[in-house]
Amino acid sequence: MKRTLLTVSLVALTAVPALAARDQIRIVGSSTVYPFTTAVAEQFGKSTGMKTPVVESTGTGGGMKLFCAGVGEDTPDFTNASRPIKKGEFEDCQKNGVTEIVQLEVGFDGLSIAQSKDATPLSLTKEQLFKALAKNIPDADGKLIPNPNKTWKDVDASLPDVKIEVLGPPPTSGTRDSFAELVLEAGALKNPALADLKKADAKAFEAVWKSIREDGAYVEAGENDNLIVQKLTANPTALGIFGFSFVEQNANAIKDIPIEGVEATYETIADGTYKVARPLFVYAKKQHIGTIPGMAEFIAEYVSDKAIGEDGYLADKGLVTLPGEEADKTRAVAKDLTVLTAEDVK
Repeated sequence: MKRTLLTVSLVALTAVPALAARDQIRIVGSSTVYPFTTAVAEQFGKSTGMKTPVVESTGTGGGMKLFCAGVGEDTPDFTNASRPIKKGEFEDCQKNGVTEIVQLEVGFDGLSIAQSKDATPLSLTKEQLFKALAKNIPDADGKLIPNPNKTWKDVDASLPDVKIEVLGPPPTSGTRDSFAELVLEAGALKNPALADLKKADAKAFEAVWKSIREDGAYVEAGENDNLIVQKLTANPTALGIFGFSFVEQNANAIKDIPIEGVEATYETIADGTYKVARPLFVYAKKQHIGTIPGMAEFIAEYVSDKAIGEDGYLADKGLVTLPGEEADKTRAVAKDLTVLTAEDVK
């Protein structure tokens, strides 16, 4: 009997994640959200006297994979994301026991196409970017063919006769997802044959706008935005894909390219004039709150007016802050620790 009870006790102990051994918050995820969360982490460390959270830039997709791996001290407490959690990621979380997720929308960021500050100014449309970067595009008869465009002039006679070279994030990045959805999909719809394809076969259309060419015109540069800046400085004819806030912080080296004739600015993103913008998120693992020290306090710091308010320190970092009502919604979610449901996830 004693042996049986001992065995049962050991099984029970191993079934409960050993969280208390860690006394420092761990955060992973989006490179775009990284500088904002890092600023909050530093302020949290100063104001509370607790250990400053460890923040890693893994990309949105990479962060979600780590976050959804399970519950326990060897898994992250928060993940940053430059897009909403995907249905498949939510399902992975649930399957692995991460059943209580709190979604905090913390602000907005524009998606910028940038070039070296020394480069000849360029302006592009979503349709031109689709024609330049899609793996397959329609020919004159509407038949899909491998993208033949080698130069920007091939894309549009009004553009420079220079090689297409765009440095951007990998498939695990939320910035890559946002670029495809906000730019390439919209650009694809400008083509009548692809607009008809969407009506006839939505999945086939999705495969077209989501597939970026792999012949060297688009260069996956990892999650290191600083590396892309260095490459743009070395090659002024190349373009790079960044979050607006990063371009703002590196205005001495790179500049934003107008899309559809509109430049990305704090004002154009906030008022919706600039159409290549997305919300930014922080996801919290509620099951760790109360066990990993400081999580509730960290959330409170993040959603405070001094952080995400119009005149908050994150606005100084380049975050486009939420309008009043949206900020209030985020604070309500933070206060109640409202758990995300399957119905909330698209």
